[in-house]
Amino acid sequence: MPTLRQLRDRVRSLKNTQQITRAMKMVAGAKIRRAELDMRAARPYAAAIGDTLNKLGQSAGAGLNHPLMQAREVRTRGLLLMTADKGLCGAFNSNLVRAASNELGGDAAARLYLVGIKGRVQLKRTPNPVAAAWPLGSKHFRELAREIAHKITEDFTSGAVDQVALVSSRFVSTLVQRPTTTRLLPIAAAGAGERDPGKNAFEFEPDVGAVLAALLPKYLEFTIFQALLETQASEFAARLIAMTNATDNAGKLIDEITLAMNKTRQASITKEILEIVGGAEALKG
Repeated sequence: MPTLRQLRDRVRSLKNTQQITRAMKMVAGAKIRRAELDMRAARPYAAAIGDTLNKLGQSAGAGLNHPLMQAREVRTRGLLLMTADKGLCGAFNSNLVRAASNELGGDAAARLYLVGIKGRVQLKRTPNPVAAAWPLGSKHFRELAREIAHKITEDFTSGAVDQVALVSSRFVSTLVQRPTTTRLLPIAAAGAGERDPGKNAFEFEPDVGAVLAALLPKYLEFTIFQALLETQASEFAARLIAMTNATDNAGKLIDEITLAMNKTRQASITKEILEIVGGAEALKG
């Protein structure tokens, strides 16, 4: 049975831990508000640029032709995985890595593009070659998205990879963050090959090809940018929940150990009283 001193040390240690988890909870709660605002502000633009791409597909029909849209036989796959740089956010990183592993399906030749230190650490023992890696917080998301888009575009157009998928977190709510898999390359425009001039009377200047050449790199870059925002907001939400649970659990353990400490102290006092009474009775006898 632990001594009274050991119990006091455990209570002191738990209180220190609780202070840390409470501080991390407050920081995550403050950061998630800004991250969620940025993420929700970007969603309408992502929807609009995707809608414009679909209109291009419907207007041009089967005439769409761009290197980023060229589907070919898949010999080498690429996977862009986004995780956090830090832990202490529950199963957030593990769920994303598991989703990436399921997407790979044991394909040892697939090339990895890793965003976030935790994903790189967890996948370092896999046989898959790492084509590029970036810390999530290495630079502003606009610059980071531009750099990632340039790298995977370069590899796709050169034939180093024939298909690229994205595994990132989708922010549903503070309580729900869902790993999501999206195909990045080749880009598919909804409605391509199904031209209906009567229904889709859109005109593009100077022509569809020029608009497509300007739009597709921006579409790819912004898709990655949106995924970075969603992943960051999901990380903060997961850390908020994890630190809330840790703080509450520390409080429960403190209460339990305090109760055990009080019982131990009470037993010690009772034992001392009995020893004093027994000594007094022995002196009388």
